[in-house]
Amino acid sequence: MKEEKKYHGVVIPMITPFTEEGKIDELASARIIEHLLKEGMYLFLLGTTGEAASMPQELKIQFVKYILSNIKRETIVYVGIADNCLKNSIDLANKYSDLGADVFVAHLPSYYPLTPDHMLNYYEVLAENSSRPIIIYNIPGTTNMSIPLDVIDKLSHHPNIVGLKDSERDLTRLKQSAEMFGERQDFSILCGWTAQSANILLSGYDGIVPSTGNVVPKMFKKLYKSVISGDNEKAKKLQVEINSIADIHQTVSSLSVSIAQLKVMMNELGMCEQWVLPPLMTLSLKERDQIRVKMNNLIKRNS
Repeated sequence: MKEEKKYHGVVIPMITPFTEEGKIDELASARIIEHLLKEGMYLFLLGTTGEAASMPQELKIQFVKYILSNIKRETIVYVGIADNCLKNSIDLANKYSDLGADVFVAHLPSYYPLTPDHMLNYYEVLAENSSRPIIIYNIPGTTNMSIPLDVIDKLSHHPNIVGLKDSERDLTRLKQSAEMFGERQDFSILCGWTAQSANILLSGYDGIVPSTGNVVPKMFKKLYKSVISGDNEKAKKLQVEINSIADIHQTVSSLSVSIAQLKVMMNELGMCEQWVLPPLMTLSLKERDQIRVKMNNLIKRNS
């Protein structure tokens, strides 16, 4: 059995629940953290699924403060600090550190096209100015840049850079990174490709960061435990079941639509309202009804 590293397991990129007026829905936030933590999930706040790119800084700080002050169970809380302005990222890191965040996650700034040297320097400066460890976040789907593995290898030896969250949908790259970092006890590798969760864990990754985990955290808990215990067939079977649920919001939708769809799924569970922040748009009544029908069909099929 592979020894678990400090940063491992199922890390849920938590949605950020809003009111219709665009404020933080604190009651919904409490329901969601209870929903996730009772299954032993780790929380990732203010990631892509959490609409961090659409939130003003004061709203981000309010949300992180509320979550961290209302967690009663021992867990690791990851918080996104990515911003096109490096100083903003550093300022947020310091603020979240004071609030009790455990580890920060940062993708590249996405306005200027960056060379590998730019990327290396960016993360080094960020890590040197953070009082908490940093996890590199590779997500070309939003930044339009892929961080080369040789850059990540160099950064992996920085004392304040402790891992990689890779959401690039490239199985060859994921296999290479597993070979490079899988046995490194000082550097964790996590992946946000929900449909490949079982394969990713079986390849040697330490954890997964599935957006669909907001809806069915228990299924991801079972999948992870199946891999850890060596029951690979059960893990693959669970992956098929998970994919049927994830397909409701991930199959043909762009990211800008899938987040709104995910919120409708959570609304159907009674967790939160369906509101998203601009530039994202809340789904039409017809679109919401289509998702509800799909969810009800799944529930009937599995009952």
